[in-house]
Amino acid sequence: MLDLHVHPLGHNDREANRETIRAFLDEASRRGLKEIGFADHDYYWDQMNFPLIREVAKDYPHLEVRVGLEAEYRPYEEGRIKNLLDQFSFDFVIGSVHEFDGWVFDIPEEEHMHRKKDADEFYRRYFEVVTLAAKSGLFTTIGHFDLIKVFGVRPGKDILTLADEALTTVAERGLVLEVNTNGRYKPVQEFYPERRLMEEIHRRGIEFTLGSDAHCAENVGRDLDEASQLLRQIGVQSLVGFSRFDKVSYSLD
Repeated sequence: MLDLHVHPLGHNDREANRETIRAFLDEASRRGLKEIGFADHDYYWDQMNFPLIREVAKDYPHLEVRVGLEAEYRPYEEGRIKNLLDQFSFDFVIGSVHEFDGWVFDIPEEEHMHRKKDADEFYRRYFEVVTLAAKSGLFTTIGHFDLIKVFGVRPGKDILTLADEALTTVAERGLVLEVNTNGRYKPVQEFYPERRLMEEIHRRGIEFTLGSDAHCAENVGRDLDEASQLLRQIGVQSLVGFSRFDKVSYSLD
């Protein structure tokens, strides 16, 4: 139905030129998506060409093509992010936490540290930073909400307790959480967030969107049918897209 988290630049291993953009849109069309959202990492800001996405999108009138950004949230860098957001009329902005206190925790080289550190403590700190991201007012969406589980290390404390303040803030601010299917292809081998968190998110009235986190065109829309089915099972009736920061509702019926 919709995929609001794709990366035409990948890990800055290609140009987001007309050909690359078309490859992503062709795959979205092949999979029958209604909406696709480009959201490259803000690390690669100087390589982005947002007007070109809007231009190429004119050749795909059957698709709602959205232009977004995945911004890395670090405490006290709100001004840096706001400066970026002021430079283009985005449809949505994903706030993500891939690091805290100087620890880039989701790269393969750091897997061993997940097994050395206190899991309760780094989960607590991770969700503390996610809470600050949600409070910042910069984002429409919080990305891969429980990314900290990427290497399959689990806390001793209840995940609902650890995530409570973050979820409370997301609900208060009216933010959207994504079901990100890319976790299935990481060592943890499950969607972000886990089903128990999804159920709690729904219970709190927080809305969902979907994202494949595709870093190449062939992964656009990957596993989103299954993610949609899972959301139906827990009682979710609609998903959220975006247009110039306004929410667009899609029925899951």
